[in-house]
Amino acid sequence: MITVENLVKDFGPKRAVNRVSFTVKKGEILGFLGPNGAGKSTTMRMITGFIPPTSGRVVVGGHDVNEDPIPAKRLIGYLPESAPCYSDMTVHGFLSFAAEIRGLHGSAKEEAVRKAVGLCFLESVLHQSVDTLSKGFRHRTCLAQSIIHDPEVLVLDEPTDGLDPNQKHEIRQLLKRFGQNKAIIFSTHILEEVDAVCSRAVIIDRGHVVANGTPAELRARHDLAGSVSLRVQGVGAEAVRDRLAGLGIAGKVTVSSEAGSVLARVLPRDRTISGDLARAVAELAGREGWRFDELKTEEGRLDEVFRTITQPDSRRPAE
Repeated sequence: MITVENLVKDFGPKRAVNRVSFTVKKGEILGFLGPNGAGKSTTMRMITGFIPPTSGRVVVGGHDVNEDPIPAKRLIGYLPESAPCYSDMTVHGFLSFAAEIRGLHGSAKEEAVRKAVGLCFLESVLHQSVDTLSKGFRHRTCLAQSIIHDPEVLVLDEPTDGLDPNQKHEIRQLLKRFGQNKAIIFSTHILEEVDAVCSRAVIIDRGHVVANGTPAELRARHDLAGSVSLRVQGVGAEAVRDRLAGLGIAGKVTVSSEAGSVLARVLPRDRTISGDLARAVAELAGREGWRFDELKTEEGRLDEVFRTITQPDSRRPAE
């Protein structure tokens, strides 16, 4: 549904987006991650046709956004950065206006407004003016306009910004429901949302795509991904290290002592066999008669992966 090919955007001498490419299929929810100033919002503005690219192309539902913009934009629901609304309108008036400019009239318009209001939990502020809304309700009002025409593609810039924990949960559930039959791309700074909602994530840094994969694939890039931790009682640290190092599929073994127990971490020689390593460690503990109160496999931490690939000394040189 969305194809981004070698997208470039220059603002004078500053290259904000540099040869970015990715796709989003129907039924897929893509998380778009990156530090502030990485080029996320600029990329999303080009996807929606809000600004033109310097070079490259965006295709939405088979339509080139620059060469065939009207059919492409009919397919898109867009929540921009900062959730802009007409502040002198009521929530109902603003959503009615949004429905009309999307070509909905009469009973179809009223039904679309009613449905969007229900999905975004706006019943209690329906007849309030937008300028009296809290940040969270204002954001949900703008989210409602993005879905009012039941688009096939959703492009959402920080859709949970300003929401309280309960509201964030509601919006995440809504996105997962939408993601069953729409193509969704949303930017976020909240890494837990990637695990909670996304089927895939792209990380962008200084205008470049630096990672693209499922949450599990990104976590697997963590240095400790696939390692096995074991906490043993009543055994010396050196004995634990020696026995674990003797496992044929074990790599580096580290041990430390604390409060009468030994905490050991075993890295696999091959990360694809971490499940076998956990089984081998458990069987060894059983044979040795070790009393252990912890045995787990490290999945990898998305926040650590994000920091590692976007920290200054790992960034690509500016162009």
